Amino acid sequence: MLSGVTTGEPILSILDLAIVGRDESPADAFANSVAVAQRAEDRGYHRIWYAEHHNMTSIASSATSVLIAHVAAKTSTIRLGSGGVMLPNHSPLVIAEQFGTLATLHPDRIDLGLGRAPGTDHNTMHAMRVDARTSDRFPQDVLELQGYLSDKSLVPGVEAVPGTGTNVPLYILGSSLFGAQLAAKLGLPYGFASHFAPGQLLDAVALYRREFEPSEQLADPYVIAGVNVIASESDEDAQRQFLAVKRRRVARFLRAPRSLTDDEADDIIASPQGQQIVQMAHYTAAGTRPLIKRYLDNFAHEADVDELITVHASLTIDERLRSVDLLADAYG
Repeated sequence: MLSGVTTGEPILSILDLAIVGRDESPADAFANSVAVAQRAEDRGYHRIWYAEHHNMTSIASSATSVLIAHVAAKTSTIRLGSGGVMLPNHSPLVIAEQFGTLATLHPDRIDLGLGRAPGTDHNTMHAMRVDARTSDRFPQDVLELQGYLSDKSLVPGVEAVPGTGTNVPLYILGSSLFGAQLAAKLGLPYGFASHFAPGQLLDAVALYRREFEPSEQLADPYVIAGVNVIASESDEDAQRQFLAVKRRRVARFLRAPRSLTDDEADDIIASPQGQQIVQMAHYTAAGTRPLIKRYLDNFAHEADVDELITVHASLTIDERLRSVDLLADAYG
């Protein structure tokens, strides 16, 4: 059973989106994800999660459970999981079977973070045969899934094989008060997507802690919050990388038909629409080790979180691995 800890230094983890960089393929992204996981395991990070997104050419983690299995086979001890599986896209039974399989192959290493957003656009939802109204069943689907993974199936005569009795720990993920309230009611850990949706972080965490009800899985509230990290040997280089990330993000969200020049990207960033996109990365620590540690310590304290799930946002794998190392050094 987990127990929340709000004193001392935060636990450090990683959210990996399996980014497909410019002039890279999904195969390159998967190789990079393995490299990040192996480095994170060596450096003492607690867990790595992968997020389910669809129809995004720059993100290769759409088949989340398959990617987890691949990385788990190439690591030994670090926890791996979903940050998250978008449950409305799937039946609870199928997810229980997938993560029950993972937990059977890799005992005590698998997490299952759950979100209720589709993780894609309307046309892709149609292609996936997903009804937008399925998100309304999210609380019931979480309970059904929890039943399959325990030995208390809520559907008579139906069990997850494998899955039953694995008790894969569930986490409710979100970026609004809805997820916070549901996690508190079910007595589950709560993860807030503040790395791209910072607006309601403080209110959501306060609501979750205030309304939390203990459960078999969790005795005390436990909060994970996302934060972007770009650690480098100099503040100037970190800011250079951060600007490159913002330029790439603007082009990606606007679905630019071609690569933008730096001047074009900067003009968009300066516009109201561009500023809205940049604001998504409000919680970003970019700098040297002392600055990064000071920022993250303050963030964890002010947001009242137990664990930081860091998104190393630099554009190249070498820069991301260096950031992973420098952050570990800062807390070493």
